[in-house]
Amino acid sequence: MQARHQTLSDEELMQAYCRGDAQAFDALYARHEAALYRFVRRVLGQALAAQADEVFQDCWLRLVHSRSSFSADAGKWKTWAYTIAHNLALDRLRTSGRELSVDADEDLGNDRLEWLQHKLDMHHSSAEDTAFWRAAGRQLLQCLEALPPAQRAVFLQHHEDGATVEELARALNAGFETVKSRLRYALAKLRGCMQGYLQAWEAP
Repeated sequence: MQARHQTLSDEELMQAYCRGDAQAFDALYARHEAALYRFVRRVLGQALAAQADEVFQDCWLRLVHSRSSFSADAGKWKTWAYTIAHNLALDRLRTSGRELSVDADEDLGNDRLEWLQHKLDMHHSSAEDTAFWRAAGRQLLQCLEALPPAQRAVFLQHHEDGATVEELARALNAGFETVKSRLRYALAKLRGCMQGYLQAWEAP
């Protein structure tokens, strides 16, 4: 991998790869390998954890085979790549006989994940605080596991990987309100699931 690749954006790397620069794709893989694997693993959930490696590899093969469909003008490489991973993971869930829950739209307000992100990113000096936040982190993973796969996938793409609702709606060929509804339901469920930790944190 050449040093210049490290200074290129994801979109520039993909365009370079499409022009025949194989090392540009290596740079993309190195940059996103861990995060994309984590995303696939979380969408599949514990029940299909053993299949995460296979779906992860299928994802990168699909990225190679679909390279001609990538357009930097249409959106970020990351959204495009994660949408492919999203679809492959949900397809695996379907073929495994697991139902996907898609809720109707409901107005749950304009909440954001700041309440959780800021808290779980905080560092505490005491052993008691450290143990508390490690336990909270484990609980959060269990809460994510409990979300319906369609909600969990969109939630992770939006809050962990930075895709906007508009980008997700275009990438998934879904309505803006549908995507927003899934995010709202996911956040509401996570709030309820993490309520004990939130109350403990907010207590005087």
